Amino acid sequence: MKVLIADDEPLAVERLSRLVTQMGHEVIATAHHGQDVLNHIENDSPDVVLLDIQMPGMNGLECAEQLSRLNPRPAIIFCTAYDQHALEAFKFQAQGYLLKPVAQQDLQQVFNNLTQLTQAQMTGLQQQDNMYDTKAQRHQIAAKTYRGVELIPLENVYYFLADQKYVTVRHKNGSVLIDETLKDLELEFSDRFIRIHRNALVSLDYLEGLELVAAGQYQVRLRELDERLSVSRRHLPSLRECMHQL
Repeated sequence: MKVLIADDEPLAVERLSRLVTQMGHEVIATAHHGQDVLNHIENDSPDVVLLDIQMPGMNGLECAEQLSRLNPRPAIIFCTAYDQHALEAFKFQAQGYLLKPVAQQDLQQVFNNLTQLTQAQMTGLQQQDNMYDTKAQRHQIAAKTYRGVELIPLENVYYFLADQKYVTVRHKNGSVLIDETLKDLELEFSDRFIRIHRNALVSLDYLEGLELVAAGQYQVRLRELDERLSVSRRHLPSLRECMHQL
């Protein structure tokens, strides 16, 4: 892949260039600020941009916002010393968020994920930003984490839990945040998940039972989990009916 490195620290550029080359990719250009990146995008058409956040003039987040509007757009991987911008970074479709000093194995994993995601798209998997362009249901959830794009098989998901602007995906190997709405997830996966609360969808595959915890208050029990999720009175009748049919 063709890589553009954007960082105003010469030593950081030198180190990232060495890592990228050792991984078998090509560094086609380097930039020192956001506007410089945009100029190179037009002239060099990189596949990937390794982007620092703290740069003079247009910083990395402002640059990523501009890049996210391009079609086609390069993959964005943030390489920064600051961990507090991760969630904001993923608003601009970043594929990775790595902390300096960047470890070669972490950078390699992000590049591997980029390759895997491209291959998956070729076989029909749609990423978040174009998933509504097709009626085909996804079999995986794409979550953007600091290590890159994590693909979670739907059969490994226990539940979706909404919290303000993000949804937590609880799965067999832990949990991740995704920038989707519970309503859209419910519409897409209505045959595999059921709403038990205004903020929760649970997998029918792992639904094990109901527990009465107080007068009129219930929780669901899920296979393989010690966690319990509250059931709202509004959704209790439909949940009971569904469980009778399982």
